[in-house]
Amino acid sequence: MDASVEAAVADAHRREWAFVLAATVRVAGDIDLAEECVQDAYARALTSWPDQGVPARPAAWLTTVARRRAVDLLRRRAVHDRVLPDLLVEEEPAEPVAGDRPGVPDDRLRLVFTCCHPALAPEARVALTLRLVCGLTTAEVARMFLVQESTMAARITRAKKKIAAARIPYRVPRLEELPERTDAVLTVVHLVFTTGHTAPVGADLVRADLAELALSLARMLRLLLPDDADVAGLLGLILLTHARRSTRVSADGSLALLSDQDRSRWDAEGIAEGLALVREALTRRPPGRFALMAAIAAVHAEAPAWSATDWAELVGLYDLLVAIWPSPVVALNRAVAVGFADGPEAGLAALDRLVDEPQLATYAYLPSARAGLLARLGRDDEAADAYRRALDLTDNAVEREFLRSRLDGLGGPPVADP
Repeated sequence: MDASVEAAVADAHRREWAFVLAATVRVAGDIDLAEECVQDAYARALTSWPDQGVPARPAAWLTTVARRRAVDLLRRRAVHDRVLPDLLVEEEPAEPVAGDRPGVPDDRLRLVFTCCHPALAPEARVALTLRLVCGLTTAEVARMFLVQESTMAARITRAKKKIAAARIPYRVPRLEELPERTDAVLTVVHLVFTTGHTAPVGADLVRADLAELALSLARMLRLLLPDDADVAGLLGLILLTHARRSTRVSADGSLALLSDQDRSRWDAEGIAEGLALVREALTRRPPGRFALMAAIAAVHAEAPAWSATDWAELVGLYDLLVAIWPSPVVALNRAVAVGFADGPEAGLAALDRLVDEPQLATYAYLPSARAGLLARLGRDDEAADAYRRALDLTDNAVEREFLRSRLDGLGGPPVADP
């Protein structure tokens, strides 16, 4: 096999999978059938391109082959006359043109909105998005979320069946539906990123594969919905947060808090792009939740040092965010900001109002934040109890080691995993 052809096919898979699959679904009328045809097209590329040469427009070549395969299979299933007149569109699809909205077909947008339809369970939306929009195998998706491949396969299969049974339309939502439906899509992308930014379990703090996929998805949405302030806000949030990725773990593998990170190593280019997106997202009135979260990330990104952080501004932004999105996790983060703006007593009082929140009952950051504030107040015994509670709720190895070091630093007996 020609290595250059293999590389070209791999590049086409990485760049064009969503475009080819989305265009093929329109002809096939069925996600499973379309996926099978697209996989066949990529397989045929491996055998055809060595002789024919890599086409100038790989996406168009792959889409044409996949759609012709779909037409053939539909004929074999004896539904050609019923299905094809409504579904068949132009034979030679336009190539996606980055940055040129009129030249970008809506097919990928249709695919994203179908995968993130509110009729599907949230975990199914994430799995389908990674499988169909990003082109990952079921095994890869399963590994990302640390479940058995059979479990993930069943989850994806159920989601596809739900799409068929519920007759979920393969289309971009109507104008009046767009804000709510777009928020569901952005929520999925944000969940993928946060799972990659701090892995819930495992030996590594960061899941770079998930974080990079989320960034790619956010960029795709930005290309397809260039005037959407929420999309701009999410992309800005991801860029500003991801800009710190290389400094979040020290050379010895230990977790580095924001206060201890070398800001000169942050991604300056990503920060500049993120800040521009934040400014754009905040022009909408009132600003959306992703714009406000991005603005919070921007305050940290623009502070030249930890000591220069504008905590009063952060508290104000969290107040706005809580007002439009009353999430217990947001309230927790606000309490931490209050602890730095107004002192640990004020922060602890804000945290203590959250101890009975059901959604935070197993959230390790609540006892961890309490422990930090209690330690600043010299209440070491209470801080130790809170650190132990946080350890009980934490499955990430890097975070566990950090919590153990903080607990040991209080002067008690060393703590080790059982």
